Amino acid sequence: MLHHHYTESGLDNIYLVGSGFQIHETPYGKGVSIQDTEGLHKAIGKWLIGQPKPLNGAELRFLRLEMDSTQRDLAGIIGATEQTLRLWEKHRNKKIPGTADRLLRALYAEYTGGDGHIRRMLEKLAELDPLENTRACFSKAKNRHWKRELAPSLDERRA
Repeated sequence: MLHHHYTESGLDNIYLVGSGFQIHETPYGKGVSIQDTEGLHKAIGKWLIGQPKPLNGAELRFLRLEMDSTQRDLAGIIGATEQTLRLWEKHRNKKIPGTADRLLRALYAEYTGGDGHIRRMLEKLAELDPLENTRACFSKAKNRHWKRELAPSLDERRA
């Protein structure tokens, strides 16, 4: 049976078997032509996020590249620094921490078949600046439900 160790994916454990690709000789050695590389990569990505083990740095890099995201952008979305994400990718076999792992899986799942609402929400959260001494004021309405009110200004509070 025809097989090919697909190291071109950036992953060490991916093999193509049977059909969907051709091996041919080139002036530079063995060459491989793959039918529907995009579909193959989606299948690999879906397999990765479905595995019951933490993702590692090489898998993070594969998924990030498939989502066409920069290290900086993805780091911001998942709440890590760009340097941290770079280190995760550099140490190919290092496991990604739980929260980042779960967010990455959710982002990729949405990227391949969702409507984008998770990514938009995470991007919006990443843009928020931490506010010091944020006040939230609530009052009880006539219908007995609590509701948020605008915070009074400093002048109003002193009165």
